[in-house]
Amino acid sequence: MDNSRTIDGKKYMWDGEEYPSETAAQERISEYQAEGFETELVEEDGKHYVFTRRVVTEVVVEGGPV
Repeated sequence: MDNSRTIDGKKYMWDGEEYPSETAAQERISEYQAEGFETELVEEDGKHYVFTRRVVTEVVVEGGPV
């Protein structure tokens, strides 16, 4: 399994887990979505994989100009 995939022009990262069922994958997807991630479910060879991405909406810079 590749660590990343481009789906609909957006890059997603694999969460590193193989889920034995769609139900188990959907439970994890719900957790990721509650944390603000976009998710995609991929099924290959009877196994389910969850890919996630999060868009940076705010950049915080610490310290002042040098």
